[in-house]
Amino acid sequence: MSGVVGIYSKERNNVSNIIYYGLYALQHRGQVSTGIAVNNNGFVDYFKDLGLVHEVFPKETMERLRGNIGIGHIRYATTGDTTTINAQPLVVGYRKGALALAHDGAVVNFEKLRDGLEEQGAIFQSELDTEVIANLIARYHKDNIEDAIIKALDDINGTYGLVIMTTDKLIGARDQYGVKPLSIGKLGEDYILASETCAFDTIGAEFIRDVEPGEIVIIDEKGLKSIRRKAYDKRLCLFEIIYFARPDSKLENKSIYLARIEAGKQLAIESAVDGDIVIGAPDSGTIPAIGYAEQAKIPYAEGLIKNRYVGRTFIQPTQELREQGVRIKLNVLKENVEGKRVILVDDSIVRGTTIKRTIEMIKNAGAKEIHVRISSPPVLHPCYLGMDTPTKENLIAAQMSKEEIRKLIGADSLEYLSLEGLLKSAGGKEFCTGCLDGNYPIDKE
Repeated sequence: MSGVVGIYSKERNNVSNIIYYGLYALQHRGQVSTGIAVNNNGFVDYFKDLGLVHEVFPKETMERLRGNIGIGHIRYATTGDTTTINAQPLVVGYRKGALALAHDGAVVNFEKLRDGLEEQGAIFQSELDTEVIANLIARYHKDNIEDAIIKALDDINGTYGLVIMTTDKLIGARDQYGVKPLSIGKLGEDYILASETCAFDTIGAEFIRDVEPGEIVIIDEKGLKSIRRKAYDKRLCLFEIIYFARPDSKLENKSIYLARIEAGKQLAIESAVDGDIVIGAPDSGTIPAIGYAEQAKIPYAEGLIKNRYVGRTFIQPTQELREQGVRIKLNVLKENVEGKRVILVDDSIVRGTTIKRTIEMIKNAGAKEIHVRISSPPVLHPCYLGMDTPTKENLIAAQMSKEEIRKLIGADSLEYLSLEGLLKSAGGKEFCTGCLDGNYPIDKE
């Protein structure tokens, strides 16, 4: 996933500071690169680089980025190499002026569109699918930027939570199935767009509503205007509920925290096992572990201590970095697990790297038994809509049976939450479940 933030202000000329803290709140959505672009009296200035928010933006850079409109991006790479040129926002100049775009999602027909544009003479500077969107907008922009964006998005087959900045407007757009999240907030009289509501909380803004699937919102000196395009049944990415979103966010009016608590409770109902303590794999396994313990009436305890200065191992760009991250990420609280039958709850097993190493450490600390409970179904299918599982070779559950995985990771037992149980805990069926059951709302080209 990636994270996007945008703000339009009538009064402020330092919106980059607000964007900075909004991006800080969304850092969990990507750790590869970050960037901010601002409109300063018709001139678009920007800075982007590889690294975390606090690493990329020193004080002198922030002081330079002045303006009343701005957008920001946190990148978790799904297309293109990990280089600065593939960082976002993407800023382009064309005959009608300048555009800056920040995109969470994946354009499925990216290669087809890019080939067609190159045949017409277009030149691309990056490997980003986002650049195709920018190119289409520039080509379609004759008199009205709004019409150009509508035409460009009509050509796009894929997912997007998109923020666009012109020299006088902030524009947000969400794909027609709502696979990617995008919300509207307000800070005083200033409108803000963000991938998750936790960004609003961080900057002291009020959550207004979600951008609806297929909706385009235009924010300028006149306020907010909505354009409703054709929308389909909502299919928010279910992995947002399982893993990606911060627990203090709300997506589609659903509390991520409560959904994960309910997933843990449902897991305990479906796959009860005798144990002495329940522990969670930090951080995204902690909340379902609390729900499991409450339902099973088994004490919840801290069993794993996380080094807070290590990022999320699932979204590290290479397997080698993931394994290195696991080794320094966790330490076992021996006092709580020694001689105990431990129920270890985690949110998912995607590649299997983290949980195998975690079980080894818990066993070395003297645990008598380790029963693994996963608060989601097996991840069986590659995702081409914005998650970094492009081939089945990356997915352990697609390569091995449950029993083979149990033996490989060294657990005494292994059980997953059913898809029906997960949907029940999430409060409905309006989700994309493609990575779990192969049922994608958007066909692969």
